[in-house]
Amino acid sequence: MSAAETLAPVAGMASACRALSVPRATVYRRRQGASSTAPRPPSPRRLGDEERRDALDVLHSERFVDKAPGEIVATLLDEETYICSERTMYRILEAEDEVRERRNQIQHPNYKKPELLATAPNQVWSWDITKLKGPVKWSYFYLFVILDIFSRYVVGWTLANRETATIAKRLIQETCDKQEIVPGQVTIHADNGPAPASKLVAQLLADLSLTKSHSRPYVSNDNPYSESQFKTMKYRPEFPDRFGCYEDAHGFCRVFFTWYNQDHRHSGIGMLTPEDLHYGRAEEILSIRQRTLDAAFQAHPERFVRGRPGPQKLPVAAWINPPKQIASSEEERL
Repeated sequence: MSAAETLAPVAGMASACRALSVPRATVYRRRQGASSTAPRPPSPRRLGDEERRDALDVLHSERFVDKAPGEIVATLLDEETYICSERTMYRILEAEDEVRERRNQIQHPNYKKPELLATAPNQVWSWDITKLKGPVKWSYFYLFVILDIFSRYVVGWTLANRETATIAKRLIQETCDKQEIVPGQVTIHADNGPAPASKLVAQLLADLSLTKSHSRPYVSNDNPYSESQFKTMKYRPEFPDRFGCYEDAHGFCRVFFTWYNQDHRHSGIGMLTPEDLHYGRAEEILSIRQRTLDAAFQAHPERFVRGRPGPQKLPVAAWINPPKQIASSEEERL
């Protein structure tokens, strides 16, 4: 720094700093000396120490220890309780070094992609098959799952000892009957596996006048809803490394899908449960959440810097591979 000060009267400060690879701001700061700044006072909107401890106790409770903060907030709002915002919960967890990402994302080559849109339940279904490890090495059970991409509701599932087109055909037929699907109502999207691409399944869809769609080879992003649902299942704390027998695996799936449809608050559908959105109970639940937030706002308006809070909004559409112009407009809105 002293060399820059010495050279500056001759060549100028800018030239001296450039020649010596020294930032000018650093030279000027050294010239002025270290300035003492007062510590930043805590925000008046900050939770008190006791409130932060209470929030942390809730996050650590047996009921919520394996749930995301967004799901915890939504669950408490449904019970007409408000502790703090989702962002505040993340701040508290971050202070305790309890926030981390466990999953890696895989990118695949870009091929011509299918584009599907759903604006209500029972317009587009996504179905896929995943393997569940059996009691010994190289033994598997095959889980077939049909998911409504708008509501995220699992409309049908079955577990089998093998992957066959006959099982897939029976599941699709039974699911259509259960949901009272009329000809031409649903587009069914799947990957290019042996069962989804079989002639038996194609003939059934043709007989039911249902549109079929397939993912690009080796591109899981073309079936994101099914992949996400499988990931939710396999990241559950109680998901085992292996299942002891068929009955063991079937019992787990029955409990899991009941929880997923009826209790799991999904971040993609305004923290509602899939069953609530699929069967039209969303508006009533959101009105209860709004009343609870209004009461919290009246009690502590200074904590809501953006004004009157509201619950997360319902989705207006669910896309598989939206067109570029729609994807760009959604990014700008975010």
